[in-house]
Amino acid sequence: MDDKLMLMIPGPTPVPEQVLLALAKHPIGHRSGDFAKIMAEVTDGLKWLHQTQNDVLILASSGTGAMEAGIINFLSAGDRVLVGCNGKFGERWAQVCQAYGIAAEVVSAEWGKPLDPEQFRSLLEADTEKQIKAVIVTHSETSTGVLNDLQTINHAVKAHGKALIIVDAVTSLGATNVPIDEWGLDVVASGSQKGFMLPPGLGFVAVSPKAWEAYATATLPRFYLDLGKYRKEAAKNSHPFTPPVNMFFALQVALKMMQQEGLESIFARHRRQMNATRAAMQALGLPLFAADQAASPAITAVAPVDVDAEQIRSIVRKRFDIAMAGGQDHLKGKIFRVGHLGFVSDRDILTAVGALEAALQELNYEVTAGAGVAAAAKVLTQ
Repeated sequence: MDDKLMLMIPGPTPVPEQVLLALAKHPIGHRSGDFAKIMAEVTDGLKWLHQTQNDVLILASSGTGAMEAGIINFLSAGDRVLVGCNGKFGERWAQVCQAYGIAAEVVSAEWGKPLDPEQFRSLLEADTEKQIKAVIVTHSETSTGVLNDLQTINHAVKAHGKALIIVDAVTSLGATNVPIDEWGLDVVASGSQKGFMLPPGLGFVAVSPKAWEAYATATLPRFYLDLGKYRKEAAKNSHPFTPPVNMFFALQVALKMMQQEGLESIFARHRRQMNATRAAMQALGLPLFAADQAASPAITAVAPVDVDAEQIRSIVRKRFDIAMAGGQDHLKGKIFRVGHLGFVSDRDILTAVGALEAALQELNYEVTAGAGVAAAAKVLTQ
């Protein structure tokens, strides 16, 4: 049956109908008064979502573009930084640093394990000359379903006093609590195609006053990603370049939906669906890739034994039109990932689990029919 594809991946995520309809409106001039009103409204909404009174700037980019901007605007070639690497995206930020001549020191953990805050604390305390300029951390590591302990790592950064904390919150912003002002986070990047319930196309960067001080002396080349330009224009409810106007229509609607639901309810929904998904996998005898205490509310990674992860994904996709994500790099074929991020309902969780059960049965994997759905339903109805 056509047009029944169901996204259960960590991005792009499902988009509400009213957001899709907003995308279908006729564009308006991005230098018009009408656009300025929308810009003012979405900026206020973004500050609410980010739990900050500081700047939240909007780029026409993916989350990677937002993170690159968050790195290059506040650092200079040769600066020493610490980069947490326990998955695909932590490694990407180290590669960005390398591309710009930033001296990145990797703080690593095995894929599927959380970063150790103690390693950051030890390195930062040893830096008595305050040479470390920034600590770059992926909050929710999308490739493995691990939620790193950002709050504790940030405590160590704050104790250092000099270093900035730069955060990839691409799959955590809008899914779990990221209180930017309360924690004193300096740079926080995210993307529209995750918890924002939007298609890909917009990147967001929240910037603290401390980060703007670093911007004044940073010397890396930048033009389109020069956040100073975006800050200057945002103060006038404008944009430095031609933005994807219809995405701003959609953002306006999505933020209203999120405000109606409320932050605590949004976070609770993601936790509930995470717990339901994990309970279902355990009931089906499928090992979880990340431990409970480090589980991301955005994505659950599963490491099946005696059955191929890609075969599972293939059957779920072909038979039921449900897309689940595969493993990346050395985890390809070894894990699959179930997204429960953004516009995902409890019904979607039960549907995906039911399809997964059917796929396992087709692969002659020993499973009790209905066990996964029952386990998920128990969590969802508590």
